[in-house]
Amino acid sequence: MTPTIKGIRIDYWLAALMLFTMAAIAFINVLSRYLFHFSFAATEEITINLFVWMTVVGSAIAFERGSQLGMVTLFNIFPKRYKKIVILLGAGLSAILFLLVDYYMLQAIYEEVTLFQATSAALGIPVWIYYAGVPMLSVFVFTGIYRQAVLNLARLERGEGL
Repeated sequence: MTPTIKGIRIDYWLAALMLFTMAAIAFINVLSRYLFHFSFAATEEITINLFVWMTVVGSAIAFERGSQLGMVTLFNIFPKRYKKIVILLGAGLSAILFLLVDYYMLQAIYEEVTLFQATSAALGIPVWIYYAGVPMLSVFVFTGIYRQAVLNLARLERGEGL
């Protein structure tokens, strides 16, 4: 199930918080440029990384809602038995894709920690900290993939369309 705290969806709140933070940072930066003719260098660094993290959480929400790309017309011509296979295959391939993303991101984190030890240009934060958000937030993606597959299989059993 999707992680919740007292019924509050954590993924929804994370996406909203990240979007609000990005909008607030952009607004403050615009005001700063207009009023003081000065731009904060760190704002770009923060918003880019928040955007990446928000994309991961947004992908999780899209998977759960069934909003990812699909070939429904092709799916609808299959018999029921094959539809189950297609649902499971689609969920499996989606999970494999994010497992690969996580694998390569963890590899990049390892290299940053052990070899490169790079820091961000504006804030001097170790780059691996920005990278770490992707595998951590992928928990929501895997949960969304699972929930959508279960929902689609249940709909199929009831004879409903996807």
